[in-house]
Amino acid sequence: MKVPLLDLHAQYEPILDQIKQEINKVLETHQYILGPQVKAFEEKIAKFHGAKHAIGCASGTDALILALKALGIGHGDEVITTPFTFFATAGSIHRCGAKPVFVDIDADTYNIDPGLIEEAITPNTKAIMPVHLFGQPAEMDKIMEIARKHGLAVIEDNAQGIGSKFDGQMSATIGDIGTLSFFPSKNLGAMGDGGMCITNSDDLAAKLMQLRVHGENPKYFHKWVGLNSRLDSLQAAILSVKLDYLHGWSEGRRKNAAYYYQHLADVPEIKLPYIHPKAYTIYNQFTIAAEDRDGLMKHLHEHEIGNAIYYPLSLHLQECFADLGYKKGDLPVSEETTGKVLSIPIYSDLTEEQKEYVVQTIRNYYRS
Repeated sequence: MKVPLLDLHAQYEPILDQIKQEINKVLETHQYILGPQVKAFEEKIAKFHGAKHAIGCASGTDALILALKALGIGHGDEVITTPFTFFATAGSIHRCGAKPVFVDIDADTYNIDPGLIEEAITPNTKAIMPVHLFGQPAEMDKIMEIARKHGLAVIEDNAQGIGSKFDGQMSATIGDIGTLSFFPSKNLGAMGDGGMCITNSDDLAAKLMQLRVHGENPKYFHKWVGLNSRLDSLQAAILSVKLDYLHGWSEGRRKNAAYYYQHLADVPEIKLPYIHPKAYTIYNQFTIAAEDRDGLMKHLHEHEIGNAIYYPLSLHLQECFADLGYKKGDLPVSEETTGKVLSIPIYSDLTEEQKEYVVQTIRNYYRS
């Protein structure tokens, strides 16, 4: 039996005709850039989040850069974030000329540890950028309390967490700006790239809309140097169809996670994902911490079960950030976690037979 880490064929097959119909509507008008489908999707996403504004852009990475620029963060500024995340989190800070300041993660949730944030604040700190990793929101109550105390902005990197909640509040709506990614592997994925910024601020929304078109307003007049970063009409049409199915897909992932919790709970060599009591997660990944991780990974590959390491090296130890002065041992929880984590299939279209095969393959490895 083969079990891919993600099966887009299974996801798209039931809705492909519906998507083609919406694509054809774009082809009939030839309005490919910021066409009516983009505005309609932005309004639909804003309503989904209970937010005032949603501003589409070209990628999740661009969404982070646009958020930083809209908040006026640049050279000489510092942004506190996590080292255990996809590169774009810290890369966006660096690309705006600011300095990423890494704070270690919580050993259970793998999200930024709020208890370590305050000691990292300096006179140059302008923002905190928590990541809602693997679909579980960071502890936003504590993070927002710290941000308000010190007058800091908060950008939620919600690339992996669309539809998740913390203490009943939708992720991407708690801080000043939340960002989304529509990379094809995300819970809400495009047939290409795409991203979005979410905000309840009229002023920030106006800046974001201007910044995504080179900072121009009116046409050919530029107050800021922005980006050429627009969500195209084809992707907006596709995503608008898929958004109607997102809640069901998320619940499917949660159901599959419950199966893993039930059938892997007695395997002492692995640690199952810990979910904070205030968090509602959508399981963008189901990430275990495994003893002899590399051996298990090899075993799963041999049995044609998809798996992946998210992430093999903490960002503070990446070669491109060497000039920041971090060294091995500075953020021990993140460093230890990179050597143990392994993500296994969790997508909503997993069959009962596939889940059973994944569980038995893992159990058999440790039995032997």
